[in-house]
Amino acid sequence: MTGPARELIDAAGGTPPGSVRAALANAMVGLKKRYYGRGPEAAKAYLEDDYIFVVLEGGMTRNEETLLAAGKEDLVRRYRLTFQEVVGPTATGAVEELTGRKVIGYHSQIVFDPFRAFEIFVLEPEPER
Repeated sequence: MTGPARELIDAAGGTPPGSVRAALANAMVGLKKRYYGRGPEAAKAYLEDDYIFVVLEGGMTRNEETLLAAGKEDLVRRYRLTFQEVVGPTATGAVEELTGRKVIGYHSQIVFDPFRAFEIFVLEPEPER
């Protein structure tokens, strides 16, 4: 494995994944560590048909925690969604590399109580056989 997926998995600690789901979770942890400066404490990936959901627990930055304490949830959400646009190609490139399928949709979302981040990918349908 080379390319964006390997780089992100290395950023997450370099543990060889035991499955595609583990590799996807590790890649999203690595993305957060590399680009946010802090990674989540836990991650789990779900792969169903043409959809991938990765749930990340924890990993807010200190500045985000400060903003949330001041009641600025909307600002933290807007920042994260804007940042998603910047790192989206890296995230989708890793998913495409790990699954061998094209990503046709990507969205990231967060909730604050408890804090969770969700990375959602829509894969191009596989050709009929």
